Amino acid sequence: MRQYYAIGPRETAAMTTAELRENFLLESLFVPGEIQLVYTHYDRMLVGGATPTTEALTLPCPDTLKAEFFLQRRELGVLNTGAAGTVTVDGTTYELGRQDCLYVGKDAREVSFMSQDANQPAKFYLLSTPAHATYPTTRMTQAEATPVTLGALETANQRTIYKYIYAEGIQSCQLVMGLTQLHAGSVWNTMPAHTHDRRMEAYLYFDLPEGQRVLHLMGRPQETRHLWVSEGQAILSPPWSIHSGCGTAGYTFIWGMGGENQEYTDMDPAPIADLR
Repeated sequence: MRQYYAIGPRETAAMTTAELRENFLLESLFVPGEIQLVYTHYDRMLVGGATPTTEALTLPCPDTLKAEFFLQRRELGVLNTGAAGTVTVDGTTYELGRQDCLYVGKDAREVSFMSQDANQPAKFYLLSTPAHATYPTTRMTQAEATPVTLGALETANQRTIYKYIYAEGIQSCQLVMGLTQLHAGSVWNTMPAHTHDRRMEAYLYFDLPEGQRVLHLMGRPQETRHLWVSEGQAILSPPWSIHSGCGTAGYTFIWGMGGENQEYTDMDPAPIADLR
């Protein structure tokens, strides 16, 4: 399990492109037949990907966690970005189609992942945050999530947001998770941009056509930086940083947060005219 340490805005302002990518971009989360895990020191969020093929993959408990099992002091969000698959939690199996979500509560001892078809594997995106109480393991399909449409074609940011794990949806200790789909002809997400000092965020970009990229903006509003992001790659967004992106083609992204509260609307706007 790789570790990413927290970095402040002053250090970030002086980084080269290579250093920005090394510290904020997660490039290889979906490796066939493997589980990839990244431990971040931003609110202790853990980011990962599970891509089972011919055999089930069992969620490990890395020594870094100093725990008897992975979810001894944690909760877990799973969102499938690939073909159909299953997640088995302590003997109970949950089917997850494309863009379906599963919340796994604290104290679950064994979690395993399987694809329905090894030639078209599921790609399970994993987000885990520390938890102090146990909430029930719950599945929510995309059809069951309540969509909200925002933006407009005139500003190239018409999008539909699906909220899964949040205050009015699947209950959790602190994890918040959902996804956003851009409409045809729209390329901007989360614009105008914002920060939220009380929570960190992680973005996973997927459904990008081959050869296309997303230009992800980060940094303080008055001193922005950028990263070019490929299919299936994720960004770590510190609480002090904006997080916004513009694609060279349509795409979908998963947002996930952990921190002081679960209020989806808790954000500090960064007006477009103030960005630098």
